[in-house]
Amino acid sequence: MERTVVGIDVGTTKICTLIGEVDEEDRLCIVGVGVHPAHGLSKGVVVNVEEATRSIAASIEKAERVSGYRIESAYVGLAGKHISSLNSRGVVAVGRGDRCITQDDVDRAIEAAQAIAVPHTREIVHVIPRSYTLDGQDGVRDPIGMVGFRLEVETHIVTGAVASMRNLARCVENANVEVNDFILQPLASAGAVLTPDEREMGVVLVDAGGGTTDVAIFVDGSICHSEVLPVGGNNLSHDLSVGLRTPFATAEALKIEHGHVLPEMVDPEEMIEVTAFGDDEPQSVSRLEMAHILEARAEEMFAMVLNEIKRSGYEGLLPAGLVLTGGTANLQSFKELGREMLQLPVRVGRVRNVSGLADAVSGPAYATAVGLLQWGLRYGPSDKGPGSGGGRGGIFQRFKEILKAFLPH
Repeated sequence: MERTVVGIDVGTTKICTLIGEVDEEDRLCIVGVGVHPAHGLSKGVVVNVEEATRSIAASIEKAERVSGYRIESAYVGLAGKHISSLNSRGVVAVGRGDRCITQDDVDRAIEAAQAIAVPHTREIVHVIPRSYTLDGQDGVRDPIGMVGFRLEVETHIVTGAVASMRNLARCVENANVEVNDFILQPLASAGAVLTPDEREMGVVLVDAGGGTTDVAIFVDGSICHSEVLPVGGNNLSHDLSVGLRTPFATAEALKIEHGHVLPEMVDPEEMIEVTAFGDDEPQSVSRLEMAHILEARAEEMFAMVLNEIKRSGYEGLLPAGLVLTGGTANLQSFKELGREMLQLPVRVGRVRNVSGLADAVSGPAYATAVGLLQWGLRYGPSDKGPGSGGGRGGIFQRFKEILKAFLPH
């Protein structure tokens, strides 16, 4: 049987379950898609276990029906304001310099980098080696096989709240699916849309979802800064709902169909029919007024992204610019506003190198889900069936295998 993998992107506005397998040309082939509105989540965090479980189960059932497979386990995307990150350095002595560095030496250095104070309420999600220094020689990508006395590693460590992670795991398990692993959502999205050249030169990935906006900065081929911002597409819809005095669902539909974030590009005479609170008959509102409302929030989002770039210390060192993913990236002129505010090249990320039901998941809103599949196929165990991975036992105690997967190459 072909190798298969399952990814579940648990977002604030939608749950997306994908089933993929490797085709004859060693490409990812999408064989099952299940999308269902999300309930019981706020800004990427579970706030109602029962509602979230039902939403996840419905998404899983749709993917199973399309593919004909039964899902047993999956890789799950992780986001939310509870996520935080920092860079840490680990140093170990290799020996007398008369032997080659082995994988065990690398593991010891990475373990030394983990010797940081982590509160008991938080858990390490990823420890990502960025670069190595051997006897003062920096910029080493893979030290294995080299000779030296002192090995240093610079790592990017991502942590999450234990309670939030376990609540999410509980929801997935209540839907009769085991969690193979949690993957930071912008890390998964990056694997689906970024090119090797962009990662190498310096690029910002901005995953603008419904509840949060995830920022990840890549330089020299690896991630060096990540942050989850507590603002997203739902804030845009909420602003429209308040400004136009219309139900949230109506505002969301207006945003998707008529939303624009650059008022100067909107016809000031164009009017749109809207059903407001307390009115049985539709009322006409100016599309220009809608654009002004959306522009203010979109500018705030990009201002927060710019602040993260400055805080990372890589301002002016990102020639590949910014790549947008997430459903908010589809908003008209969102890309152009980002280019204007950040003074960087900006493009909308599209999923690359997939086949099968690729048309259904080619948009930026599906970058995380596809990235989860690519992660599982690249780093996970060899599956014998859809989602039949290592089970939940490795969520909190599986660092060594993941560390090896992150070695720069």
